[in-house]
Amino acid sequence: MDKESKSHKEKPLIGITMGDINGIGPEVIIKALENSRITQHMTPIIYGSTKVLSFYRKQLNLDNFNFSPLNDISKPYHRKVNVVNCWEEQVEINPGQDNAIGGKYALKSLEAATNDLKGGHISALVTAPINKLNIQSDTFKFAGHTEYLAEKAGQSESLMFMISDTMRVGVLTGHIPLKDVPAAITKEALVKKLKMMTKSLKQDFGITKPKIAVLGLNPHAGEEGLLGSEEKEIIRPAIDEFKSKGQIVMGPYPADGFFGAGDHSKFDAILAMYHDQGLIPFKSLTFSTGVNFTAGLPFVRTSPDHGTAYAIAGKNQADEGSMRTAIFAALDIVKCRKENKED
Repeated sequence: MDKESKSHKEKPLIGITMGDINGIGPEVIIKALENSRITQHMTPIIYGSTKVLSFYRKQLNLDNFNFSPLNDISKPYHRKVNVVNCWEEQVEINPGQDNAIGGKYALKSLEAATNDLKGGHISALVTAPINKLNIQSDTFKFAGHTEYLAEKAGQSESLMFMISDTMRVGVLTGHIPLKDVPAAITKEALVKKLKMMTKSLKQDFGITKPKIAVLGLNPHAGEEGLLGSEEKEIIRPAIDEFKSKGQIVMGPYPADGFFGAGDHSKFDAILAMYHDQGLIPFKSLTFSTGVNFTAGLPFVRTSPDHGTAYAIAGKNQADEGSMRTAIFAALDIVKCRKENKED
């Protein structure tokens, strides 16, 4: 094998699902991959349809974007953007419309990519936004990508981990109604998520001695029981368990003051108690550069931190920053896992 062929073989294959074809997924994928220099670092493989990509390339006047259909996953074109056609039929594309077609073909893309990911044919998966309602079907009864991929990995749980260059925020309870959050906060659940977070910080980000902050559930972290007992009875005992083993886990902190004072910058990661408690400050501080990473799985999956954005779909207004960051985050995590495995 010559030096150039060896170089290509060692280049990670990054799979990218198309998401809802009526949302901004195709647009941000095209814009993120439009610069051909990206293929110097990885080999992108889009799961979706060349017809859909051609439609948006023309619609958005993005003529610099080129791709090659890929018929054999074992023989990718390493200097090009590859596209796996997950369907052959002509599909009606209506940018900005929330309909069953968008959900049906988003699922086809996701299923094909997940099969290749589980089979070891691609190094990582980056998922473009789906509509969590219109994708529901007999084969997809999940709250989102995170839960679907955990089930496909044969695991009951994973960790929704929002990451950027300046902060990392995980959530104890993900896509569940707010009224169900208190009952889901148990010491067992906290210990499990903190273990996932600690392992991820070490193997995926190369942090040998992670510093983790844990937020409280109630206003002012319960005010020593005045505003709620979860901090005293559940959260603090879980933190103490990690401290007793020499790990740097601090808290529980009142969420408002914690982010308001900039204390998040003092830690490698923060564990929030519920979805919006963690994602509102994260997106406020890192929007367009933040990434959703599913930690705790045997494979690497990232996604941009935005949704389908139907209101601007097909109008050439979508910012591809988060998608590009998600692609490079997947690449970085793949490399970090490989280095830590070799060590």
